Amino acid sequence: MTYEEAINYIHSIDWRGSRPGLSRVTELLDKLGNPQDGLKFIHVGGTNGKGSFCAMMASVLKESGLKTGLFTSPYIEFFNERMMINGEPISDDELAELTSQVREFADSMIDPPTEFELITALAMLYFKKNDCDIVVLEVGLGGRLDATNIIKDPILSVVTGIALEHTAILGNTVKEIAAEKAGIIKKGRPVLLGCASADSDQADVEDVVVNKANECGSAFYKTDISYLTLKSTTIDGTVIDYKDHKDIKVPLLGLYQPKNAANVLSALDILRELGYNIGKQAISDGIAKTLWKARFERISESPLIFFDGSHNPQGITEAVRSINQYFGEKKVIIVTGVMADKNYLEMVNMISSVASEVFTLTPDNPRALSADKLADVYNASGIKATASSSVTEAVSKAFKRAQETGDPIFALGSLYMYSEVKNAVITAKNKES
Repeated sequence: MTYEEAINYIHSIDWRGSRPGLSRVTELLDKLGNPQDGLKFIHVGGTNGKGSFCAMMASVLKESGLKTGLFTSPYIEFFNERMMINGEPISDDELAELTSQVREFADSMIDPPTEFELITALAMLYFKKNDCDIVVLEVGLGGRLDATNIIKDPILSVVTGIALEHTAILGNTVKEIAAEKAGIIKKGRPVLLGCASADSDQADVEDVVVNKANECGSAFYKTDISYLTLKSTTIDGTVIDYKDHKDIKVPLLGLYQPKNAANVLSALDILRELGYNIGKQAISDGIAKTLWKARFERISESPLIFFDGSHNPQGITEAVRSINQYFGEKKVIIVTGVMADKNYLEMVNMISSVASEVFTLTPDNPRALSADKLADVYNASGIKATASSSVTEAVSKAFKRAQETGDPIFALGSLYMYSEVKNAVITAKNKES
């Protein structure tokens, strides 16, 4: 099997969609010899911040000398990013080899696996084959019935924070969603609840996680935000103190990243309690060296262009707070598209407070709100907005306006927009040169 054949096979089963439940992935991994049973995991769930947490944690563990696997979703630019060891994505050849191995068993199943279940099995084989010392494992959706929850005995379970999301699947209240995400807590294994958002329901969230921890006989820990001090915050990064961790440089931008870093530092303190030899220098260097795409990432210096994968009200709230912090009263140019089933009116209201002008687009998704309709909403709110037929057109228009005004550009939306936005920026710059 070639790499192209492997990718085509993996994506050919995406029509099966998301079907919560562990029976299929259990059967598939059993046929493969249960490679996950020989691995050590840090299992990470939550609404926002999972990916950034995983990236920082994996970077620190690598820096401390551990051979570290990292499993995240979705991928940003190319499929192989979904599974990495020590920061390097799986090679094309190894992905093809493992897909061929998994396909033999997957195709024999009466109830075949979904795409995510197949990918999870591939990752488990990959990490086991390469003798990883530890794997940072990000939940795909929810927790209790997510394919990653096939693991039995994680070193640590982490819930980064909880807000309303995927209500049709996970529940209509934050408390119901918390119950699904707390499903990753395992008997006798510690759990960390990270810094929560400012939602009024967070007391309910903590109650749910604490109750689940007590039910499982698991030690409960919580990141204490009162110990977090922001010493400096610029578009070049943030320096924080958290408890006895001093002058930690967080290169990832966005005011939410110091909270994510505090969650990582809390988790590392737990690992050290458990006997892991993770030195202060490895912690400092690991966080400082973290690379993570599409989260308030600066993708151009001239003009100044950022991309942030904000696609729900909570994410937009944090993005707007960060824009205000970095640029004060200066307005910015926005490139954005939204899903029609999101609370886009709330998001428009928040974005309008920092926008000088908006260029809308229609995301490549059947659930997308049209660029024209989104532009109409912005114009009705008093912010000049222009609809575009593509990401390339929207970025081109914003690029031209930025050259005229000197305003920074912020592309906000689904992570799936990232590659298109980056390519459109390159195209716009090439036209100018």
